[in-house]
Amino acid sequence: MVAVVVLAGGLPDRLASASAGSTPSPVLVDQVQDGTARNVILLVGDGMGDSEITIARNYEYGAAGSLPGIDALPASGQLTTWSVDRVDGLPDYVTDSAAAASGWATGTKTYDGALSVGIDGLPRPTILEMAQADGLRTGDVSTAPIQDATPAALLAHVTSRGCIGPSATTTGCPTEALENGGLGSITEQLIETRADLVLGGGATWFDEIATSGPWEGKTLLAQATERGFQVVTDVAGLDAVDHVDQSAPLLGLFAAETLPLRWAGPLATPLGGSEPAVRCMANPARVASTPTLPQMTGRAIELLDTGGETGFFLQVEGASIDKADHAANPCGQIGETVDFDEAIQVALEFAETDGHTLVLVLADHAQSSQIVPTGTTSGLTRTLLTADDKPMTVSYPTTGPAGGVVHTGSQVRLAAYGPGADRVIGLTDQTDLFVTMREALGIDRT
Repeated sequence: MVAVVVLAGGLPDRLASASAGSTPSPVLVDQVQDGTARNVILLVGDGMGDSEITIARNYEYGAAGSLPGIDALPASGQLTTWSVDRVDGLPDYVTDSAAAASGWATGTKTYDGALSVGIDGLPRPTILEMAQADGLRTGDVSTAPIQDATPAALLAHVTSRGCIGPSATTTGCPTEALENGGLGSITEQLIETRADLVLGGGATWFDEIATSGPWEGKTLLAQATERGFQVVTDVAGLDAVDHVDQSAPLLGLFAAETLPLRWAGPLATPLGGSEPAVRCMANPARVASTPTLPQMTGRAIELLDTGGETGFFLQVEGASIDKADHAANPCGQIGETVDFDEAIQVALEFAETDGHTLVLVLADHAQSSQIVPTGTTSGLTRTLLTADDKPMTVSYPTTGPAGGVVHTGSQVRLAAYGPGADRVIGLTDQTDLFVTMREALGIDRT
């Protein structure tokens, strides 16, 4: 098993030189000169806007500190995230995760809720499918259900992200249902797409019964097993896998739905900003038998990397930064950001040794949390005690019609290391990221 190495003692030499402020960075010059990569690792912090990064940095490392993964990348820019209205095609300034992920997955703007289809509802090929067709190995990792918006955008084409299993698809996306000649639910399409490995939560939907096709009457889990998938459900099972390929792809189902959060603590409340500052604590629901995001990332890289000329495309999502933000849960949000940062460190360790890997880090959209003056009690607030031993008040000022915290429309950070890293500098759009990855891997779109 690949060891999960956290760069607590400092960056590797080349990464350190990249972040030391030299002009131009020697690392970046090398990467501009050679923009072709054998591998691409795309790491997505769901809802990880600049504010979420700053909150996590302040809490864990202090205001003068740095996140060893996110802040180590030598090239950075900003990413616009808007989606489009399905009716008039005009901008929708605040995207959801489905439209956002579809943008970099296919290079096409679409409407909120859609997964890798255009506003016409027709499928668009994804970067994972194109990499697979070009002979690359492929992987998709998330702390969410693997049928959730970000991981599913690489694996499925549906007009509504809620069509996860056959029953929901029959009622909510009838044109996609297998019995109507469609591609099937997200879970059924995931099996059909057959990435070399898919790791995350979402076991619940594999218990659903196929309503049409060769496996009608059988559970989707039985279908996956009969079609050659290696199915694992815990760390021991993941560690025991010694290979993945198209004859034996890997399906890791480590939770019924979403994997447990890393940290726990009190939620933000209307008066939380005036209460004594608190520190976050380990979440007792997170047990050692469930792999963490850095562990899944390390194993995915080890299993996909052949050490030869065959490259790979891997997407890794820290999904619950966003989920905790929606719940006004600052400790959950910060812990998931730290967890995601450790996954980035794993990817950077590999890329530094490999020399042929482009690492890309981004958020799919911005979120609501803000650092406000301590003592503020407008909206939902909570005061935490940071690494500086200083109170920091976090506010969640946006509330949607259903009462939960909602996304915002700000641009977000996009950062990179490796061949082609210079492509992220400046202001780009999520759809541009598709081109960046395709060209870095030398994939011919035709």
